[in-house]
Amino acid sequence: MSRLAEFRAAEKALQEQLAQLETLKNDAGLKKEIEFEEKLLGLMKTYDKGLREIIAILDPQKTSSKAPAPAPKQQRRARVVKVYENPHTGELIETKGGNHRGLKAWKQEYGASTVDSWLRG
Repeated sequence: MSRLAEFRAAEKALQEQLAQLETLKNDAGLKKEIEFEEKLLGLMKTYDKGLREIIAILDPQKTSSKAPAPAPKQQRRARVVKVYENPHTGELIETKGGNHRGLKAWKQEYGASTVDSWLRG
């Protein structure tokens, strides 16, 4: 997109946003909400109260029943050490996972099902 086209698109988007802003400025509901907010902030300042204190006054049950504590993190159970014995060479491999270099080589050479059968109890 050329710089000129990019400029025109941004200018058009700005005009649309300005039109939307003008519509909102003339909205009676928005004017009432702004007026309410201003009066509420004035009252809060007059009585030196914060938002939490006002919520506690208006809805005491909400503040007394605290949010439930987050569940403690589940700890993974420790992985068991598995020992594989190659019957052809007598070599032993001890691993906690299947990502062992020697075990992968055996599985590639002899097949995964064969190597899995070499697992010692």
